[in-house]
Amino acid sequence: MDISKYRVPFQKNLALSEYPTDSNGKFKSREEAEILLEKNITKMEALQDKLYANDKYALLLIFQAMDAAGKDSAIKNVMSGLNPQGTQVYSFKQPSAEELDHDFLWRINKSLPERGRIGIFNRSHYEEILIVRVHDYLQSEKLPDYVINNKNIWKDRFRQFRDYERYLFENGIWVVKFFLHVSKDEQKKRFMKRIEDPTKNWKFSASDLKEREYWDDYQKAYAEALSETSTNFAPWYIIPSDKKWVGRTLISEIITKTLEKINPEYPKMDEEKLKNLQIYKEQLDKEQ
Repeated sequence: MDISKYRVPFQKNLALSEYPTDSNGKFKSREEAEILLEKNITKMEALQDKLYANDKYALLLIFQAMDAAGKDSAIKNVMSGLNPQGTQVYSFKQPSAEELDHDFLWRINKSLPERGRIGIFNRSHYEEILIVRVHDYLQSEKLPDYVINNKNIWKDRFRQFRDYERYLFENGIWVVKFFLHVSKDEQKKRFMKRIEDPTKNWKFSASDLKEREYWDDYQKAYAEALSETSTNFAPWYIIPSDKKWVGRTLISEIITKTLEKINPEYPKMDEEKLKNLQIYKEQLDKEQ
């Protein structure tokens, strides 16, 4: 499968309206997509085991989207075969008082995956150039006036994000970022389901409707953020998400291909260790 068409080109004028939300991803059927998803889950499981044993690399997966785009379910379904011991998941909400007393990457640094692990960010530092920008929350971040009054603050933050993610890559942390692209009509349908289904009432909040009023502003903010921060060492992928089964399979394909590119291997044993293993085997064989 060619995943390159879902990858965002760097610093190219981007219009999200040009990217489909309701796509079959060239799958002939849902069954075909789900078969590939299961195959990829099996591959990821084997590759994760090597990644964990190798203990040199880490993989950070970042999920961003409008409300009800399916981030939670994508993470749950795509990562279902992974060993929890080698996986770390963080969901970023509104910054706490302690977090606001530090730079905006402080809480991100604390949550980075350790070597050998796969880290999953449900929302991330990208909220700093999305919700903060759309709602103009800079005043609440305790920043110096010269920062807030800087006319190029968003360009500067794009640069900071690129520099930060290059730093991560150069320290063995591979970064892959997913924007789950959902249509406004599909979001409305999912909000209605949350209201009508008693088992999903807890997922709905009045703030969801408030954020929906800023749809166009978010589309513009996302478009610029994606194009300005999609690099070779930390690419963005736009995932059509009106059909969840399409999005999940595409995500699994991208993760699998990334792990294959990392190509982790089990640690090689030197001759002395191999000889010791044989001695240990003989000792165990002698046990009654």
